[in-house]
Amino acid sequence: MSVPRWSKYGIRFGVLFYLAALLVFPVLMIFVRTFEDGLTESFEAVTSEAGLAALKLTLITVAIAVPLNTVFGVTAALVLVRQKFRGKAILNTLIDIPFAISPVVIGLALILLYGPREGIVGEWFFDQGIRIIFSTPGIVIACMFVSLPFVVREVVPVLQEIGDEQEQAASTLGANWWQTFWRVTLPAIRWGVTYGVVLSTARVLGEFGAVSVVSGRISGQTETLPLFVRKQFEIFNDGGGYAASMVLAVIALLTLVFMNLINTRKEV
Repeated sequence: MSVPRWSKYGIRFGVLFYLAALLVFPVLMIFVRTFEDGLTESFEAVTSEAGLAALKLTLITVAIAVPLNTVFGVTAALVLVRQKFRGKAILNTLIDIPFAISPVVIGLALILLYGPREGIVGEWFFDQGIRIIFSTPGIVIACMFVSLPFVVREVVPVLQEIGDEQEQAASTLGANWWQTFWRVTLPAIRWGVTYGVVLSTARVLGEFGAVSVVSGRISGQTETLPLFVRKQFEIFNDGGGYAASMVLAVIALLTLVFMNLINTRKEV
């Protein structure tokens, strides 16, 4: 069935306009407002001791949460697609819980479990001299919780699409499980893993609700960059808030470019 030319262009224009209105223009406005009052004044807050501490904590959280969830996500996807067992539907549902629950509720649940006084697990850790809530471990756990499903949900459809014929062939030729995974399965699912990592990184970088509950928002100690952005607007330092927001956006974009470069080199 042929589609009229005006209909084709109309659909394209509608898609582009929708993306521009909801994505491109708002991000561009952050860059414009960041440099509106000058480069030095805007980045003064970001380069302050509290700003650098918030950036460092955010990057540390990403460096811990994203790799752990990547390993879990690939493993969980293999279990869901390649194995048959009772309770698979329950496991599949549990993985989607972070999508359904508000981040604030997630933060409160973590306090009830890991809190130094009211939490059953947290009280034991506190007696051992380990503080989880209102410290870096609590922030990392909160970010792992909210970003847990992304790698799984990107890898599962890819595994279903490629099937297991190549894996069975490798096993027949004498390859063990690890060799089969490393040389056959992983190259086939690399794009799914890449997109999952990018989505997880973006979610961890921008997570606010759960982190604001479990962190205590202590400046220079448990304040991530999204919390730092909010603080700057609360003290009416709009330039500092826009600058910190731009840093988050740039890190997310660099992650996307870096992951695409890695996959491009693997294809060459």
